[in-house]
Amino acid sequence: MLTIAPLLPSDEAAWRVLFRGYCDFYTFDMPQSGYDRLWREILAADRIHARGAKREGKLLGIVHFLAHANTWGKDVCYLEDLFTHPDARGQGVARALIAAVEAWARAQDCGRLYWMTHETNTTARALYDKVAQYRGFIRYQLDV
Repeated sequence: MLTIAPLLPSDEAAWRVLFRGYCDFYTFDMPQSGYDRLWREILAADRIHARGAKREGKLLGIVHFLAHANTWGKDVCYLEDLFTHPDARGQGVARALIAAVEAWARAQDCGRLYWMTHETNTTARALYDKVAQYRGFIRYQLDV
């Protein structure tokens, strides 16, 4: 049985493995201090929130998300990072994590939940096309 719950201090080592996998997928080289900062933020659960998917006590997937103001109405929820261990893909882990974030966003009275992925991430997009609507927006970035 798959369970979705907030991450616990005891999940840190397994979370680091999964988040490193996520960063590797997107070829992002995060310094150790970045992992440390994010883990502190996750445990504080003030600005950044996280959930883990476990089966038989093993962490199989993680999701990071946050709520932010929206100029057009209610606050919105941004699902920033979603990663499933390669051995657990195709078993409903990512879908369950998205559903958990959606439930959190509803409970916070957010107006919508949204996320982004790279256009070449066809595996993830196959799921996303089933659970959400692609609205055609293109993302631009300016590093500051």
